[in-house]
Amino acid sequence: MNFLTIGHRGVMGVEPENTLRSFVAAEQAGLDVIELDLHLSKDGALVVMHDTDVDRTTDGTGPIAEQTLDELRALDAGCGERVPVFEEVLDGVRAPLQAEIKDVAAARALAEVMHRRDLVARVEVSSFHDEAIAEIARLVPGVRTALIGSRFGPDIVDRAVAAGAATVCLNIRRLTLEVVEHARKADLKIIGWVVNTQDHLRLVRALELDGATTDYPEIKRTGRFTA
Repeated sequence: MNFLTIGHRGVMGVEPENTLRSFVAAEQAGLDVIELDLHLSKDGALVVMHDTDVDRTTDGTGPIAEQTLDELRALDAGCGERVPVFEEVLDGVRAPLQAEIKDVAAARALAEVMHRRDLVARVEVSSFHDEAIAEIARLVPGVRTALIGSRFGPDIVDRAVAAGAATVCLNIRRLTLEVVEHARKADLKIIGWVVNTQDHLRLVRALELDGATTDYPEIKRTGRFTA
């Protein structure tokens, strides 16, 4: 089985996160998959940003949901980059994508794009929220889904199975052999995040995970040689 390296919000350790600049850099670095985050603007646009508000990653303030796409596009998302919409990312890079959604409303908007652009083979959908995963699976038959866990126990596996997810994306700092074994018994793939150091990469390899989400492109180059 191939070991996947997933670019976290592009390569956010070296470029402004969730921008086209970051995604292009991730693709050029040879990362296997690019991870991004989706929110809905006030006027229903599927915009790429992690937080619920724009304060941390742009020169603006306030919740994304209270701003129109035009207002969001006027912001500087770092190095002069603009806040992209999802379809711009689809056109800007050719790599497979892992799209994280925060709620059922985003699942429905994403489902529409996935049907229109025939994205089942290219886009995996992830979420911390079981109901969002279940909704996208209902709306897009055959979609690959992943349940994310930060603070979790073995029950994360049962939740993933119940939601129909094929993968669990788990905080490497809290991952235990017990959880790994439980996930394997359920035939789930396991991705560790965020893997930014050689120590964490060695742990990922020792636990025989299926991949690592990283902020830095170097993990792609060193991952092949880490026992």
